[in-house]
Amino acid sequence: MNSLLIITTIPATIRAFLLPFADRFRERGWRVDAMACGISDNAECLQAFDRVWDVEWSRNPLDPRNFLVAPRVIQEVVKTEQYDLIHVHTPVAAFVARYALKDLKKQRKIQVIYTAHGFHFHPLGKPLKNAVFRNLEQLAGSWTDYLVTINREDESAAKRYKILSPERVRYMPGIGVDLDRYNPDAVAEAAVEQVRQEMGLNGEDRLFLSAIEFIPRKHPQDVLKAFAKLARPDVHLAFAGDGPMLAQMQQLASDFGIKNQVHFLGNRRDVPTLMRASVATLLASEQEGLPRSVMESLSLEIPAIATKIRGTQELLESGCGLLFDVGDIDGFAKAMAWMLDRPEEVREMGKRGRERMTACDLQQIIKLHEELYAEAVQTR
Repeated sequence: MNSLLIITTIPATIRAFLLPFADRFRERGWRVDAMACGISDNAECLQAFDRVWDVEWSRNPLDPRNFLVAPRVIQEVVKTEQYDLIHVHTPVAAFVARYALKDLKKQRKIQVIYTAHGFHFHPLGKPLKNAVFRNLEQLAGSWTDYLVTINREDESAAKRYKILSPERVRYMPGIGVDLDRYNPDAVAEAAVEQVRQEMGLNGEDRLFLSAIEFIPRKHPQDVLKAFAKLARPDVHLAFAGDGPMLAQMQQLASDFGIKNQVHFLGNRRDVPTLMRASVATLLASEQEGLPRSVMESLSLEIPAIATKIRGTQELLESGCGLLFDVGDIDGFAKAMAWMLDRPEEVREMGKRGRERMTACDLQQIIKLHEELYAEAVQTR
């Protein structure tokens, strides 16, 4: 029986992206375990995996626990369980786990796969920061058997900077979108009307949605600035998500005089309904891999307005939405106005978006993982 250990920094990543992969490989007779900080307290993960392992680390790369405690835990678990494959995700977990296993993998012929959800070095990054992260990726590449990139720019960068040999670099268009769930026909009009009523919208009001975590690289303040500049009293903005900048954004909405038009909804399980209730989804990030919120929106035939960056540009450049430069508040506001004033063209954009997402279908991405795992096991 083949065995697989999936490692992420926090269980939220597993819940959001990786449970279908665990289901598929367990169905095929694999033993599939997972490791993350606090995972044993997560009911979904306890049910989805054969075993789960807690490890003390944080998303802060400077947290000393990441190297003082975590490597020993990883080594002990891997020695005991004797996995065939270890698949690492998210920056801290991916680097620390590969560091912990760099000697052990040679002794036990373990294959280590790393999915880069967007390299931390990128064209808009500061030169020094880019150099540091690029060197770290090159170092960790020597401890890695296969590298999965989820956008073409990262694929090119991995080969250009020789992070791994080209035959060990694999491109996959994202981590997969469930096109059955994110399907316009699967969202009832009654559900759309219910969320509109929840926000107090009348029949003439229009809505934009930003489904984000409130963290600096997502630039939520730019969404508010552009919306305030739009200055249309019959248009509303909803945020679905949470994060450390939430209180600051709530105050900013009040300072801009748009408090009554902006709805902070927190984490939601009805994101498909919220998207279908919207004219477009909004993303102002300075850095992404291949943004899941944009992929979900396009799958639902709702176009996106987003920054002209790696990954996002790849999704929207085929006429599925509008792009603006990071920090360009005027361009962002004009894009929102364009969407509001051209409903027929927006509908056509939405249809193109759904077609664009066929390559990102979850079942297709799982199939690509099956092929990669089969090769890795054979190589082992």
